Amino acid sequence: MLRPLRRAFYARSPVVVARALLGRMLVRETRAGKLAGVIVEVEAYGGARDPASHAYRGETPRNRVMFGPPGHAYVYVSYGIHHCLNVVTGRPGEASAVLVRALAAVAGEKAMARRRGVADPDRLMRGPGCVAQALGLTRAEDGADLTRGPLWIADRPADRDGRAIAAGRRIGITRAVARRWRFYLAGHPCVSAPRRTARRTKTLHR
Repeated sequence: MLRPLRRAFYARSPVVVARALLGRMLVRETRAGKLAGVIVEVEAYGGARDPASHAYRGETPRNRVMFGPPGHAYVYVSYGIHHCLNVVTGRPGEASAVLVRALAAVAGEKAMARRRGVADPDRLMRGPGCVAQALGLTRAEDGADLTRGPLWIADRPADRDGRAIAAGRRIGITRAVARRWRFYLAGHPCVSAPRRTARRTKTLHR
């Protein structure tokens, strides 16, 4: 039986957690059944040490969850339109987090496709806004405890389907752009970045 990852998994640096999340299964329990996908792309954000982080200038009502204990969901609205799911990492007060950029669907595909209005499974959750829309996530999930459900990440070993982990620059930011803190499964069709960007990034390991 699959169970949520324990809090200790998240109580590490965002870069370490970001890499470890690749190949893990993210689950959303709903009244209609489970929605799930394998995490194939993420970005790490380092809190007060990272100019690209929402927490760089300190705590606000919007980012308060980031300053709490690890293993909670931080959900924000991007450009006033798209919800984005992050996983809080590190120690309380550090405000580090990992943005979930893309998933490969494994359960509840039909329900997620109806929400997205997209039939192509490779495009279903390609991009952070698409992830939240497919799973039905809103600001109501901000602060959700990922160690308890109904939104959680399974404790089964990561399944990367033999793909290497690659690293590249984070997308859509204007500060700390040189940091290669975007991690993804090389060659996976659900990765959100343009293919030409993916080819230029550095392969880390298998």
